[in-house]
Amino acid sequence: MSARARLACALAWLALLLAGGTWLSQSLTVSGDLRRFLPDARTPEQRLLIDELGEGPGSRLLLLALSGAEPDVLAARSHAMREALAGDARFAFVANGAEAGLDAIPERLRPYRYLLSPTLDAQAFDAAFLGEALEARLQDLGSPAADLVEPLLASDPTLETLALAEAWMPAHAPRTLHEAWFDRAGAQALLLVETRAAGFDPDGQREAVDAIEAAFAASGGAADAMLEISGPGAFADEIGTRTAREARWIGTVDSIGLVLLLLLAYRSWKIPLLGVLPLASAGLAGLATLMLLFGDRVHGITIAFGFTLIGVVQDYPIHFFSHQHAGLSPWRSVRRLWPALATGVAATCIAYLTFLFAGVDGLRQLAVFTIVALATAALCTRFALPGLIDPAQRDVADSPRLLALWHRIERLPRPRWSLVALALAALAVVALRPGAFWQNDLSRLTPVAEPLLQRDAALRAELGAPDVRYVLTLQAADADAALAASERMRPALDALAGAGAIDGYDLAARYLPSAARQRERQRALPSADALQRALDAAVADSPFRADAFAPFLADVERARTAPPLQARDLDGTPLATRVEGLLLAGEGRATALVSLTGLRDVEAVARMAAAHGAQLLDMKQASESLVADYRTRILGALALAALGLVATVWFALRTPRRVWRVLLPMGMTTLLVLAVLRGFGVELNLFHLVSLILAAGLGLDYALFFEHAGEDRDDQLRTLHAVIVCSLMTLLVFSLLALSSIPVLRAIGSTVALGVVFNFVLALLVARAPVGGGTASRTVVRDEPA
Repeated sequence: MSARARLACALAWLALLLAGGTWLSQSLTVSGDLRRFLPDARTPEQRLLIDELGEGPGSRLLLLALSGAEPDVLAARSHAMREALAGDARFAFVANGAEAGLDAIPERLRPYRYLLSPTLDAQAFDAAFLGEALEARLQDLGSPAADLVEPLLASDPTLETLALAEAWMPAHAPRTLHEAWFDRAGAQALLLVETRAAGFDPDGQREAVDAIEAAFAASGGAADAMLEISGPGAFADEIGTRTAREARWIGTVDSIGLVLLLLLAYRSWKIPLLGVLPLASAGLAGLATLMLLFGDRVHGITIAFGFTLIGVVQDYPIHFFSHQHAGLSPWRSVRRLWPALATGVAATCIAYLTFLFAGVDGLRQLAVFTIVALATAALCTRFALPGLIDPAQRDVADSPRLLALWHRIERLPRPRWSLVALALAALAVVALRPGAFWQNDLSRLTPVAEPLLQRDAALRAELGAPDVRYVLTLQAADADAALAASERMRPALDALAGAGAIDGYDLAARYLPSAARQRERQRALPSADALQRALDAAVADSPFRADAFAPFLADVERARTAPPLQARDLDGTPLATRVEGLLLAGEGRATALVSLTGLRDVEAVARMAAAHGAQLLDMKQASESLVADYRTRILGALALAALGLVATVWFALRTPRRVWRVLLPMGMTTLLVLAVLRGFGVELNLFHLVSLILAAGLGLDYALFFEHAGEDRDDQLRTLHAVIVCSLMTLLVFSLLALSSIPVLRAIGSTVALGVVFNFVLALLVARAPVGGGTASRTVVRDEPA
C-alpha cells in the first residue's frame, strides 16, 4: 500500500470515528445521579440516606438572599420573584413570607379543607362560632386584606383555606418586613424555594437556577439588588460549572502537550494522527457497549473516570511506534510486541472484571467501559495500525542521547536488600503515621468552599430550614399507619420545641392527616339541616344576605360525605411533593419522616423518639457506615483482582524469576504511594483505591515491556524510549489533575502521578534484565507480509 493510500485510510478511519462520536453525543443521556456509585443499602438507615440524598426535601431546597438595596426595594423584588416562580412548573414550593394564595389547594380538593384543618378538633360549627366568623369578615372587608378575603367569603366564611396556608408555612419563619422575610439584621430579603427536580438531577437543578436568575433579572435585576443562591442544587450547579471549566483547560493543555511530545519523540506529523485512532476507537466502543447494556443513561462519572482510565491505552500505539526500525515491517514488529501487550491487556481487564461483582451499578458500568476500551485499543494496535504506518526510516535505538541515558542507567546499582529496607520503612509509615487512615466523611469530597458552606448554614438558620444531619423516622405497615403514628408524636414534639430542644419540625401529617383523624373531623361536621339553621341564626345578626353562603353549605356537605383524602389524591398539587418527601411508602412498609429545625438537644430528642417507637437517625453516621461498606466491597474486589493479575502473569511467563521481576515493581509502587500519601497526612478515600488499580496497570505494562526486551541492548533502548514517552504523557495528564480544585480529581491525579514515577524507576531497576555480552549485535530481519 502506498503512503498516500495509507494516509487516506487513516483519514477515513478518523471520519468514521467523528461520525460515530456525533451520533453517540446525540443519543447518549448522561446521568448525574451519584446514587449509582453508592452500594446497595443494607440497613434502614442506609436506605433512607440514599433516598433522602436524591429525593428528600432537604436536597431540593434552594435558599435565596437579596441584598444591596433598601428593605422596601428588596421586598418588592422578593414579591416579584415569588410571583414569577410560583407559576413555574419547575418549583413545588415558593415562600417569602407573603400571604399565601389558594394555589396550595386546587378547586377539586377545596372541600377537604375542613378535614385537613384542626379547627374542628376544638370548635363546633354552631351559630355562635359562625356569628363570630361573620363579624370578623365584616372587619376584614374594611381592612387592607379585603382583596384577599372577598373572593373566599361565600365559600369559606371561616377562612379555613387561609388557616391551612398559614399552618403550612415553615414552622420557624424568619423576621418579616414589608410582608416579606428578612434576616434578623433587616439587610437581606429571604426566599425558600423547593424544586421538583431531585437533588441528583443536575440538569433539573441547572434549569431551576436559570429560572431563578431569570426571575431576578425580570424583577429589576442587579440594578438595585444582588442575588445569592445557596443549597444542594446551587452547589451541584456550581460544581458542574467549575468541573467543566477545569476539564476544558486541563484537556487543552493535555492535548497541546501530548501532540508536542509525540512530534518531539518521533519527528513525524503523522504519528499524533495515528496515535489518536486506537484511543478514540476505544472510547467510542466503550460508550456504545454501555448504551447497549445499560440503556441510554450512562453516568457522567463513568465517562469521565473511564476516559481517565483508558489513558493507559495510549501506551499501546506508543510501544508499537518506538519498536519500529529499519529493515523490519510494521506487521513483524507488532507480532513481536504482541505477547507483552496482550499480557498487560489481559491482566488489566481481569482486574476490572472483579468490579462487575462489587454490587455497585456505577462500578459495573466503569468495568464494562474500561474492559471494552482496553481490548478495542489493543486490537486496533495489533490488526489495524500496522497497515497505516509508514515503514520506519530510522531506529530510535540509534539515538546518541538515548544511548547515553541508557549507559547512565546501566551504571546504576541493582537494588536488592535496599528494597527490603525501603519496603519496611514504607510499611512503618503506613502503619504508624498518626491520624485517621480512611476518609469516611462524604462531605470531605465536595469541592464547595468552606465559606459557602458556612453561608449556607447561616441562611438555613435564618430561614428555619430543616437540619440536614438528623431526622426522625417512624416505621409502619402502610402510609396511613405511619401518618397516625406521627400524629401521636406531635404533642411530644411541641413540648420539645417549648423546652428549646428544637426550634421546630415538619412532618407529612401536618399536610395530610390520617384517615382516622379525618373521619373524626367528619363526624364533628353538622348535617346539612343543622348547619343551615346555625348559619341562618348567624346571618340574622349580620348585614349579609341569607343566600350568600350557598357554596359554603355545599362544600361542608361534600366534606362530610367524602372518602378520606389519601396521598395519591394529591398528585399534581403543590402538596404532593411535600408529602412524598416526608412519607416514604414501599412494598409492605412505610416510613414517616420528621425533619427537625434548630436541633440543640440530641439526647432529649432521641429519648422522645424511643418512647414513641421512632428513631433519631444521624445521617452523617449512616453515610460513614455506607462508605465503610463500600470500601469493604472494593477491597474485596481488589484482592480478587490481585489474584487474577498474578495468575495471568504467571500463565504468560511461567518462570518464577520472570514473574517476580514483573510483579515486584508494581507491588512496591503500591506500597510507596500509600506511604507518601499517609506521610503527608492524606486520609484515603474510595477514589484513591480505584486509582491504585490504574497505577498498578501502568506499572505492570512498564515491567512487562522491559522484561519482554530481554538481554538485547537495542530492544532495551526501544523499550526505554517507549516507556519514557508513555510516562511523560501519563505524568502530564495526572499532574494536571492533581492541581485541580475538585477533591475527587485531585485524589485521582496525585495517586496516579506518584504511581507513574515510582513504576518507571522501579521497572528500570528491577524488571530490566542485564544486557548479555556487552552490546548485542544487530539482526537484520527480512521483511515479511502480514
